[in-house]
Amino acid sequence: MVAAAAPSVHAKSDRHVIAFLAFTGSLIALGIDIALPAFDEMRPDLGLDPSSPRITQLITVYFFGMAAGQLVWGPIADHFGRVKTMYAGVGLYVLAAICAAFAPNLTTMLIVRAIWGLGAAAPAGMRASIARDLYTGDQMARIMSLMMAIFMVGPIAAPLLGEVILYVASWPFIFLFCAVAGLAQMFWTSRFGETLPTEDRLPLEFAPTIAAFRRVLKTRAAVGHTLAYGFAAASFFVFLSSTQPIMDRLYGRADQFAVVFAATGVVQAAAFVATNTLVARIGARTAIRWSSVAGLVMAIVALALVVSSDGLPSFWLWILPVLAINIAATPIGPVSITLALEPLGEIAGTASGVVGFLSLLIGSALAAVIDAQIVDDVMPMAVGSVVFFVLAVVATRWAQAGQPASAGPNVAP
Repeated sequence: MVAAAAPSVHAKSDRHVIAFLAFTGSLIALGIDIALPAFDEMRPDLGLDPSSPRITQLITVYFFGMAAGQLVWGPIADHFGRVKTMYAGVGLYVLAAICAAFAPNLTTMLIVRAIWGLGAAAPAGMRASIARDLYTGDQMARIMSLMMAIFMVGPIAAPLLGEVILYVASWPFIFLFCAVAGLAQMFWTSRFGETLPTEDRLPLEFAPTIAAFRRVLKTRAAVGHTLAYGFAAASFFVFLSSTQPIMDRLYGRADQFAVVFAATGVVQAAAFVATNTLVARIGARTAIRWSSVAGLVMAIVALALVVSSDGLPSFWLWILPVLAINIAATPIGPVSITLALEPLGEIAGTASGVVGFLSLLIGSALAAVIDAQIVDDVMPMAVGSVVFFVLAVVATRWAQAGQPASAGPNVAP
């Protein structure tokens, strides 16, 4: 550890930190993935046609809420500390989850889901802020990668858990389960402790906050790696929100969704573990460059298969290339966050908020455009992935222009 931390955290091992951050991330994913198997049951209760693709808006507005929330919670976390910010955000998460369970129509549900995402933005931002409080450089990238590997237990288990809940109860109980998980997060946060010392906290004033935002936006490494993350995230968000409708409407495999989704999560978890080794060997900057190019190559292969099949290849010729894209792009998330925050350690909360806001806004907005185009085939998904990874490669190259290949064991200023 190279950054000062509260005494309660100094006593924690790296394993404890990773486990806590992974559970925090899983809480965010739980608000998304556990409801995916319930889409068919939710449509009629929310006033939608049985095959309406509008159900994917439940995912989109959640991400929009998370994006907006990053700007709110970042400065708050730099002033009040990580623990109080986590309490406030997760408390809103719990309240929104309970309200979602009783939403009478789609409009109400979308409003509540946006608020839910706003609450989820607090733990989303705190993951990176807490990691940046305690680590820096390649060490932070490795910690983030291991955290993401364990975090994948959430996306793997959530759809299966959703199926189990649906077997014994109706879909509102899925959201009530999320509320219980939020309460567990608040308890663990109280036990974990604060990571931002009092003497390092910033005033919650308009001028310093705006100055911090400007500094983030004037830092080339932060902006470039944030853009790369947002473009890569767009491809993953399309996969996340459209896989269930695609398997249901285009392939007639709705009953297999939870198992297939969980299997892809297992493979991606292994990829996050591999990212830790990759960063240790070649450095964070080289790793993200290789990953963005690999994602582009896999996206081109997937597009070629889709074009050769008139837009709708066989199920396995669709899902396996999509999985290959996700695996190739795995390092982009944790590594880009690390490189974006590396020069901004003293304003990690605000910087994390800006990075989260921009990446989620870009990713969710682009994904919403592609999701709306997926009707009779998967061509929009394939074309979108190629475009997104071309942009990710360009953004990464721009961010690192004139910099050494490896992040190295840097110490934050």
